[in-house]
Amino acid sequence: INDFSYLHTNCFELSIYVGCDKYPHESELPEEWENNRESLIVFMEQVHRGIKGIVKDVHGKGISNAIISVEGVNHDIRTGK
Repeated sequence: INDFSYLHTNCFELSIYVGCDKYPHESELPEEWENNRESLIVFMEQVHRGIKGIVKDVHGKGISNAIISVEGVNHDIRTGK
């Protein structure tokens, strides 16, 4: 589902499992957080990397459904409304 969402809606979704138990007991969650806190925070900070912005016309109005291509990347995206 994550790949489908990215390819067809430009929505980037992730599923991250930090242990072998997909559904740990509630009492284990604080320890799991502490064991993985630093790496998860660094991972979340990566959202600020890359190219982002608004595609505008000469009048400063946003352009919906514009195709954005990056040389060397074989996946174009389209702007939203």
